[in-house]
Amino acid sequence: MRILVIEDDAGAAAYVAKGLREAGHAVDHAADGTQGLFLAAAEPYDVLIVDRMLPGRDGLAVIEVLRATGNRTPALILSALGSVDDRVRGLRAGGDDYLTKPFAFAELLARVEALGRRAAPEPAATRLKVADLELDLLARTATRGGRPIALLPREFRLLEHLMRHAGQVVTRTMLLEKVWDYHFDPQTNVIDVHIARLRQKVDRDFPSPLIHTVRGAGYRLGP
Repeated sequence: MRILVIEDDAGAAAYVAKGLREAGHAVDHAADGTQGLFLAAAEPYDVLIVDRMLPGRDGLAVIEVLRATGNRTPALILSALGSVDDRVRGLRAGGDDYLTKPFAFAELLARVEALGRRAAPEPAATRLKVADLELDLLARTATRGGRPIALLPREFRLLEHLMRHAGQVVTRTMLLEKVWDYHFDPQTNVIDVHIARLRQKVDRDFPSPLIHTVRGAGYRLGP
């Protein structure tokens, strides 16, 4: 992970940064709130470690400004102030966790890594499945009931869009914009032609069709 430590105590900052680097993380350091805010806003970090009492701009103010501008990078607040009111104030300012000084480095590391896991995006799906229809997005292959379906590139994109919105009505205009990447008359029959071809490949020889026309609205994929 890439971590920003905003801490004015040089010894404490060096101690934390050294431990994080030894654990395999990349670490930047800001010595005051103003520099910390600048770096946190300008660079992509996975986690911020923010001392509460900072020169220039205190730690809570740094987090409040970041949250007000839409920055959601998880922030762990470090502080010698450990009362319930202090912790609540820190969390309400936008902090995601609060650790009082002095602390054990092992606990800080565990909390930082937990925040990083919480913020990590879910891995993108590489396979879509609706009923017995399956699409492999990496291999660019389609099967239904285990049988391969030969799709042209445009048909693959069309089926992928329908499967990503399985159970929902997808309009012709939406398909033109998402699959063809441009706008033109939604009354054109290009969508109907491609849907008809896709139906022949996906639904032919199967008792239950998956591609349905919703009259006056568009199409829906699902059992």
